[in-house]
Amino acid sequence: MDQPTSAAPATAPAPSAAGPAGGGAAPGGGRPGARLGPVAMVVAGGLSVQFGSAVAVTIMPSAGAAGVVALRLAAAAVILLAVCRPRVRGYKPADWWTVVAFGLAMAGMNGLFYQSLDRIPLGVAVTLEVLGPLALSVIASRRAMSVVWAALALGGVALLSGGGFDRLDPVGAAYALAAGGCWAAYILFSARTGRRFPQADGLALAMAVAALLSLPFGAVGAGGALLEPRTLALGVAVALMSSVLPYTLELLALRRLPAATFAVLMSLEPAIAAVAGFLVLHQALSTTDALAIALVIGASMGAVRSQERRRRRTRS
Repeated sequence: MDQPTSAAPATAPAPSAAGPAGGGAAPGGGRPGARLGPVAMVVAGGLSVQFGSAVAVTIMPSAGAAGVVALRLAAAAVILLAVCRPRVRGYKPADWWTVVAFGLAMAGMNGLFYQSLDRIPLGVAVTLEVLGPLALSVIASRRAMSVVWAALALGGVALLSGGGFDRLDPVGAAYALAAGGCWAAYILFSARTGRRFPQADGLALAMAVAALLSLPFGAVGAGGALLEPRTLALGVAVALMSSVLPYTLELLALRRLPAATFAVLMSLEPAIAAVAGFLVLHQALSTTDALAIALVIGASMGAVRSQERRRRRTRS
């Protein structure tokens, strides 16, 4: 996911916004339309993330994957630091290590994901990436039903690979899967950072760490192309679309939307990515690919729903 966004089902089913939001919120009331606004915010955030990724692909020929990542993270860090103005005093070393780990996971997730986008279609990349959070969810659950969702997801991956990842480009698929592993780490450290830092301060600081880690690779890979006006403008646009805007929308939505509902909506990211890839990049998917993506989405939603029912039974 490009995401830091971006969330997927896990033990705490609001991962990508766990940092800025600090957790889920109570339902927005009993009226049928009470949750329509927050739902629209989550969907809009998903659209923004994935179309931002599609825009990023268009500047890879000039700036390269590493250059795009550096531009995106640097611009997002500047914006978030200016808006949040996080204080840097009064924290323990353990707090700063958490922020550094969060930033490292964020840099790895973005860097690996954009490397995959340079080799495989956007919808396929997001589908493979979402397996990281899904695996975290299954491992944390430790219930028999989790095996069903895992098998469903693996069935989707088998369809995507067509019997072998060489159909996709094995390197691109490996990058996407590795990005999924970083996404799982991102979820864990996002939640820890949200508990240690107020509001979105931890997110802004972690974004700065991720930007500092990515800039040297971007400078080496893209060189002077990073300073071209068109590249800079599109890089800022990608930062706004893929980081700042979705984080803000998710933060607002989680104040009125149950965390489980949020996670189910975020499970639609692969489908949104496939649409963005088709409309912006003209990356058409086969019927088999569409079915594979649907299987992974179904597994993701099923894992969230199973965990929510388990929590309700535990509370009862």
